[in-house]
Amino acid sequence: MDDLQSRAAFAHTLADKAGDVLRRYFRTSIGFDDKDDASPVTIADREAEAVMREALAAKFPDDGILGEEMGAQHTDARYVWVLDPIDGTKSFISGKPLFGILIGIAEAGRPTFGIIDQPVTRERWAGGKGIAATLNGAPQSSRATKSKLASALLYSTSPYMFKGADRDAFERLAAKSKHPLFGADCYAYGLVASGFADLVCECDLKPYDWCAPAAIIEAAGGIITDWSGQPLTLKADGRVLAAGNAALHREALAVIQER
Repeated sequence: MDDLQSRAAFAHTLADKAGDVLRRYFRTSIGFDDKDDASPVTIADREAEAVMREALAAKFPDDGILGEEMGAQHTDARYVWVLDPIDGTKSFISGKPLFGILIGIAEAGRPTFGIIDQPVTRERWAGGKGIAATLNGAPQSSRATKSKLASALLYSTSPYMFKGADRDAFERLAAKSKHPLFGADCYAYGLVASGFADLVCECDLKPYDWCAPAAIIEAAGGIITDWSGQPLTLKADGRVLAAGNAALHREALAVIQER
């Protein structure tokens, strides 16, 4: 088993461990704190990331880690694990099962494998470089034939994430899409990978928000870039456009880039 394959296999173990934590806290009366950016964080976020970090330290001690709650270490390593213990904490604290555990593996700064795990509904997307996209082990592919923006289902976590020129760009895209939809967080990227949705457009993201979904989208036959059309790296600016196929991506990108 090569280096990436062995890490990809272990990523499922991490998702199992984090899922055990989150199911224990979901729809209980836990409180939450506000971080500096006003986003919420709970004991469930912190415990889930801690158990993943502990397991990684024992299995792959020389790998880097970039986590939402506990920061970065050894990010100059060949392999960097990019962890978001709860993508969609607002959904989690409101009892809505559209959050997810994100486990990404970056090699040389590029996403090469990812898991999106919904631990309550028990849905797990996985895929990466040389590793087929799957949902609970079943092969998945993005919607290759639906290439017109006018018939596309467009997701974003919230319209409020867009400000200034970014808001103008998103509103142009939403106006030309068939159905703009909101509120699914990382789950939306899984829907694109499975061919049920067509586009995800977001901004102000961090690597732990998009690293895992990017690997899965690409493994499923889709395309994901920044808003200039460049491949995502750990240094990307946080503007993300994912599409089920290249033709739709080109059409959506042209709308975003209009002046």
